[in-house]
Amino acid sequence: MAPLRPETDHHAIRRWTESHGGRPAKVDGDEGAGALRLDFEEPEPGLTEIDWPEFFEIFERRRLAVLLPDDRRSRCSAIVSRDG
Repeated sequence: MAPLRPETDHHAIRRWTESHGGRPAKVDGDEGAGALRLDFEEPEPGLTEIDWPEFFEIFERRRLAVLLPDDRRSRCSAIVSRDG
């Protein structure tokens, strides 16, 4: 697996996600906590697609970062806390 680097820049996250065929989503039934995901290809069961403004509002409120691969071909990513 390629090394992952933390990213918090909204434009970089959106550009990377869309260039890999992804879209922002959140876990169904998780209204208050706002568990975020990046969903790729067919919509994954249990996720609801959301727009980028909602994604980034939750992203900032929860102080999250997206771990992105250095390998441009990889779609491996993770959403983690900025606070460790």
